[in-house]
Amino acid sequence: MAEQKEKKRVSFKKPKWLRVKLPIGEEYKKVRKLVDDNNLNTICQSGNCPNMGECWGAGTATFMILGNVCTRSCGFCAVKTGKGEELDEWEPVKVAKSIKTMEVKHAVITSVDRDDLLDGGADHWVKTVQAVRRISPGTTMETLIGDFRGKWDDLQKIIDVAPEVVSHNIETVRRLSRQVRKQAKYDRSLEVLLRLKKGGMRTKSGFMVGLGETEQEVFETIDDLASVKVETVTIGQYLQPTPKHLEIVNFVTPEKFEEYRQYALSKGFRHVESSPLVRSSYHAEKHIH
Repeated sequence: MAEQKEKKRVSFKKPKWLRVKLPIGEEYKKVRKLVDDNNLNTICQSGNCPNMGECWGAGTATFMILGNVCTRSCGFCAVKTGKGEELDEWEPVKVAKSIKTMEVKHAVITSVDRDDLLDGGADHWVKTVQAVRRISPGTTMETLIGDFRGKWDDLQKIIDVAPEVVSHNIETVRRLSRQVRKQAKYDRSLEVLLRLKKGGMRTKSGFMVGLGETEQEVFETIDDLASVKVETVTIGQYLQPTPKHLEIVNFVTPEKFEEYRQYALSKGFRHVESSPLVRSSYHAEKHIH
């Protein structure tokens, strides 16, 4: 029995292609100080993103609004869950000023889910986009939004304010969706993406592998995203943030990621990011062009 446990432990040691660089350099320190001084939330920190060193070292960060506590409890996510925090009415301006200070040309903004708010935080989203446009008018934006519990009037507010890119993640294959993100629905996410596209938005979505999905299920997920005219897709390896979260079932090789990339390109996606360390906002500046 001990021998079997040892074999399992060794087999789930991170492979060499998942090694990441330590966050160092003056630009990293500059971004870190800016985030800390303005009491900003970033998904880079809250989500334990493996690319934080690379992105912050390049002077970029993904800002997270609506607080730092999510009202949902997805099995993969490192963001704290619980009762939603009181909204910071100055948060939109703080984020916009930080974007201007960093001279960000293309900003990525995401949020926690706020099912405790009547509008799911839609009005706060609108204020944030408007603040960035007012304070840093040369900056384009990607907004990574939730599903607003299928309340389409709230989603319409995002369409009306018209960020340059609107992203909503499908996260996993259909079969695993209920297990991976309990309060979300696979088909509802597809409906979000379809409504965004019909509203004239440039759309983007992403999902993880390594949770026990089959190769065929990955292809089917790509097909589903193509069916609602998503333009950009990101595919990355799931990494267990804590022992309390879903376990990794397998590590997908770079060669298999490349196969998924080629399949997605064959389905007409304009841009595909598919490799082990890819996350939703990875190389987002490329997706605007």
